[in-house]
Amino acid sequence: MILYALIACATALITFVLSLIVYKVALRYELYPGIRERDVHTRPTPRLGGVAMFIGVVAAFGLAYLISRITPFFEQTFNPPGSILAILGASLLIVVIGIADDIWDLDWMIKLAGQFLAAGLIAWLGVQIYSLPIGGLTVGSSWMSAALAVFAIVLVMNAVNFIDGLDGLVAGVGLIANGVFLVYGYLLVRDLGQSTYFNLSLLISAVLVGACAGFLPMNWHPAKMFMGDAGALLVGLLMATSAVAITGQIDPSALNADPSSGGGVGRSQLIGAFIPIILPFAILVVPLVDFALAVIRRLRAGKSPFSADRMHLHHRLLDMGHSHLHAVLIFYAWTAVIALSCLLFFVFQPYWFALGFLIVGVIVCTVFTLAPLGRRKSAEIRAQAAPEGTGRADTLAVYDPLDEASDLRDRDLPIADENLATPDKEPR
Repeated sequence: MILYALIACATALITFVLSLIVYKVALRYELYPGIRERDVHTRPTPRLGGVAMFIGVVAAFGLAYLISRITPFFEQTFNPPGSILAILGASLLIVVIGIADDIWDLDWMIKLAGQFLAAGLIAWLGVQIYSLPIGGLTVGSSWMSAALAVFAIVLVMNAVNFIDGLDGLVAGVGLIANGVFLVYGYLLVRDLGQSTYFNLSLLISAVLVGACAGFLPMNWHPAKMFMGDAGALLVGLLMATSAVAITGQIDPSALNADPSSGGGVGRSQLIGAFIPIILPFAILVVPLVDFALAVIRRLRAGKSPFSADRMHLHHRLLDMGHSHLHAVLIFYAWTAVIALSCLLFFVFQPYWFALGFLIVGVIVCTVFTLAPLGRRKSAEIRAQAAPEGTGRADTLAVYDPLDEASDLRDRDLPIADENLATPDKEPR
């Protein structure tokens, strides 16, 4: 684990330095698009963070390769090197597509075709879903393995890209999710009694943790630079590839073996045995829910499922009254609670501790998510109770949904008590 931590730290440092360089180049040559109607930010901002993240990822794999040449570490990962080359080639393709989309706003069918091509390249060269931890089930054919892998990679890429709408959101969610997945993968390999901890899935997770951590300082609110579609698609691609790769390193029979026999996690760890399927979806539950809701919403409206709008979950949090930072932290909290709960189910037995953590975490996250609704309702009641014709009534009118003055209300209008205390304060 120490070596994985060093790989992550090196990736973070490289990505951060490259982000600074890309940022200065983008400002000098004005390499940034204008403000779109659905955007939350109000000033033109470079969207080339994905370029810095990609170069950081390539450098990290290069560092791991050098380590494999002088030590036994990562030797199996790069022998043969086809899978690594496929991942880097697919990453390059997806970054080029993302940059082109950020500059020219590509048609969604072109982007989707590029995503399938990138996922197909990875699956073709061996990173496939080989086994499912359900009663020792293995995937029936190589074609089915490849098809499942392509579907999973494209799904996760789009889910991650859909939530890329607030400063620091994707980078932070990726950091949390992949950090948990890295720990989980390490524990899984240990419990299965494998001869080496150095495999492709854990290396990808460590590299992605570093890339997200290195870019986050530049992307923290107010963001100096966005990762753009190139970065969001890259994060989704690597997250999905890491989850797919780990299925090729799990012996399904070991998951059902008797631990007393010297290997496996055993039937007594039934929930833990299903974590290889549950955890990749759990750490992405918020992006996947947002993706599903967006597709359903757009299809019902007769639009393309990939058409842009301003009704994603992060937009709804802003409309509820959350600040930009609070909305991002709520996403972080939901991701951490669900991902850590799954990890605790795998680590602790009996499962009461993990279940208790999940229940408490969900309650706390729900309270903070819905908190602005209570404050808004209180503001509406005070607005409706204010005597007519007074300055206080005029000031509070914008908070009253029954008053025509409320039509002028800004969606991001603060509803904190201090803004309602005196009639001489103009609502922002």
